[in-house]
Amino acid sequence: MIANTFIKRPVTAIVISVVLMIAGLICLFNLAVDQYPNISPPSVSVNGSYTGADAQTVEQTIATPIEEQVNGTPGMEYMTSTSTNSGGMGIRVTFNIGTNVHIAALNVQNRVGIAAPLLPSVVSKLGLTVRASNPDQLMLVAIYSPKHTHSITFLDNYTSTFIEDAILRVPGVGDVSARTDNFSMRIWMNPDKMASYSLTPADITAALNAQNVYVAAGSVGSPPQKSSQVYETGILVNGMLNKPSDYEKIIIKQTVPEQ
Repeated sequence: MIANTFIKRPVTAIVISVVLMIAGLICLFNLAVDQYPNISPPSVSVNGSYTGADAQTVEQTIATPIEEQVNGTPGMEYMTSTSTNSGGMGIRVTFNIGTNVHIAALNVQNRVGIAAPLLPSVVSKLGLTVRASNPDQLMLVAIYSPKHTHSITFLDNYTSTFIEDAILRVPGVGDVSARTDNFSMRIWMNPDKMASYSLTPADITAALNAQNVYVAAGSVGSPPQKSSQVYETGILVNGMLNKPSDYEKIIIKQTVPEQ
């Protein structure tokens, strides 16, 4: 029946075909085409570290206060958290599809700031990282020395200093997880010797913080000092310790001999 109508009326068939073709061309140039469509919900990660704490302590002192504040963020769908015995804490907040991930990260950052006064001072000092990232890995990159001319320490430092920062500046990259060893100083405590001197880990930490700081030493010849010098010289001091031998000279406790 329909076929006979178009056969007997060719002009009508041509007009309908032209109208459909024009409508298709209009839709072709106006339809939204996305190279990477939003097929997965956006997420924001919150990471922190509590050095020396076990998983239960991390959960009670870091994860729980942050979860209480982050819960209810606009557009939030669900939230998961992990705590490790090495002191690490990670919270991933997943939002509804279509949520602006940058605005979501800003909202999470503001709520984490509300929970900051409730966190231990060590955690606040190390800081919390809030980033908009997808849990799926996009690419794995391996760095090596073809002719074995550079050590693992050199490659780790080069990766964290240059390559990691360059990848983070690429549009669309949310986060980079580098399995490199950053330079740090690890101090091992002797419990027996600490007990003989009546010392606690807090005493050693306080001594390290007091004798390993950047010091503003000022300058020589600056006003209102009266001097015949016509120039001003800045004073440079060795405030931060960077060698194991420097840490061995730190004074932990002083005793005054009895008279």
